[in-house]
Amino acid sequence: MNPMDTVIWLVNFPAAHGYAMVFIAGFSILGLFAMSVRGATPGGALRSIREREGLPQGSSRPRGQVVGTIVRVVFRILAFVMLASLVIGILSLVGVPVTRAYIYDNGTTATGTMDGDWVTFTTTEGVEYTLESNFFTSAVYPDRDVYFPSGEPVEVRYLPGHPQAFVIDSEQTPR
Repeated sequence: MNPMDTVIWLVNFPAAHGYAMVFIAGFSILGLFAMSVRGATPGGALRSIREREGLPQGSSRPRGQVVGTIVRVVFRILAFVMLASLVIGILSLVGVPVTRAYIYDNGTTATGTMDGDWVTFTTTEGVEYTLESNFFTSAVYPDRDVYFPSGEPVEVRYLPGHPQAFVIDSEQTPR
């Protein structure tokens, strides 16, 4: 399995759900960054008061400080992941093919059908997938504005190891 395919598959989730990702990430970032500041963990405020007043800490590095540091680092990493998801979601909403061009160039082709916002196709291994291609961030490439009526056949390109990352080929699909 190609490692780049896995990266594109992971990045494709916020790109394919751009509208929802903008709201989820936008509101999550505030709380995650707030939880990653020094006084957010239990005992953090007491520790900062003791440091400011010059009172003894008890030991050089108590267990609570280690756990608090780990919690802050985890929240900070999650905040940056959400920030990246926010940027990817916004780019996808404005029409930038964040992952679609790679999937189009490196994907395996299959014939599928459209049913509203849902695409159904069968992979070369014989597994059938029904995946969403919503209105706001449709999985159509290279011409994003093509309309596909329900029930019509479409040409789908998907990553062989990760069929959830797919695009509808707007050049090969009969209209």
